[in-house]
Amino acid sequence: MNDLKIRDTDHAVRPAKSFALDRSNGKLMGVCSGIADYFGIDALWVRLGFVAGTLLGFGSFILIYLAIALIAD
Repeated sequence: MNDLKIRDTDHAVRPAKSFALDRSNGKLMGVCSGIADYFGIDALWVRLGFVAGTLLGFGSFILIYLAIALIAD
C-alpha cells in the first residue's frame, strides 16, 4: 500500500490567477479587458479578435461576448 503523508507545509492547490471582468478599463462591459488581463496581453488585440470573429463568424462572437459578460459578472 501507498503511505501518503501530509506535511504541515502542504497547502491546497489554488489557481495562480482567476478571470474577472475589468470594468474600470473596459469599453463596453469589461470582457475584452478582463481577458487581456488574464492572459497578460494588450486589450486592443483581444478587441480586434472579437471584431474579426464577429465579422467572419456571422455574429457568433457577439453571443460568446454576452455569455462571458453574464457568467463572469
